Amino acid sequence: MARGGFVYILSNRPNGTLYVGVTNNLIRRTYEHREGLVAGFTKRYGVKKLVYFEQHATMPLAIQREKNIKHWSRAWKIDLIRSQNPKWQDLYEEIAG
Repeated sequence: MARGGFVYILSNRPNGTLYVGVTNNLIRRTYEHREGLVAGFTKRYGVKKLVYFEQHATMPLAIQREKNIKHWSRAWKIDLIRSQNPKWQDLYEEIAG
């Protein structure tokens, strides 16, 4: 059985630096970013705040959606975030419980 996936967007502040990613475990992956366990872009720029996510039935669907979003303009990504999270709240506590 295929596993589902998540597309997520992290930011360091409202209208700040954006990072688009994909994972099969949103809680674990967001925790890794928050704690600086992931070397690279998010650690370098302090991008730790989960501001948007969406769930997909399969990883291939999630990966395709991630690729599509990554090709969007910055304005479109910001509009996507604002459509679901107008105050740019950190959604990590919502998903981690």
